[in-house]
Amino acid sequence: MRNRPIPGSTGRVRPMSLLADPVLHKPCETVTDFGPDLGRLVEDLFATMYAAQGVGLAANQVGVGSRVFVYDCPDDEDVRHLGHVVNPRLVEADGVTVRGPEGCLSLPGLEAGTERFDRAVVEGVTWEGEPVRVEGTGFFARCLQHECDHLEGLVYADRLTPWRRARLARAVRKASWGTPERVERVRPGA
Repeated sequence: MRNRPIPGSTGRVRPMSLLADPVLHKPCETVTDFGPDLGRLVEDLFATMYAAQGVGLAANQVGVGSRVFVYDCPDDEDVRHLGHVVNPRLVEADGVTVRGPEGCLSLPGLEAGTERFDRAVVEGVTWEGEPVRVEGTGFFARCLQHECDHLEGLVYADRLTPWRRARLARAVRKASWGTPERVERVRPGA
């Protein structure tokens, strides 16, 4: 077995895209160019995710409109899931619907009760083009659905009830990174 570097150890930390940045709110492009540049993007995503103390990160969160995400996330049994998916497709999302606290590195310091299915299956490929299928339950299922949403141009605020969106808009207004454009983006009916 060959020694592999720790994911992200050779990557660079990139600036984070925040709520209302246009790249976060449009669907990402399918990856067609596999190779070293894609491998570097995956490394940078891991490095950025770890620096921000997150459990998942999509490429558009660092300003790259490509269908790629990384994760290092526990499930509800505290089993660690570590990997990345290129061109992911959420092929199954089922089980009970659970409302739980959900945060996002693009809405730093905030969270809101967001409904997600308790089980999710994502299929795609690795940066080297090898097929991958990832199945998660509990918190890890939430992470998979959250990252797939990012690649469709959605943030968790888009899934909130009007009342929860209004509460989140007030919190965005008070956040150090809150701007009128960001408040407007999360405001109910926006």
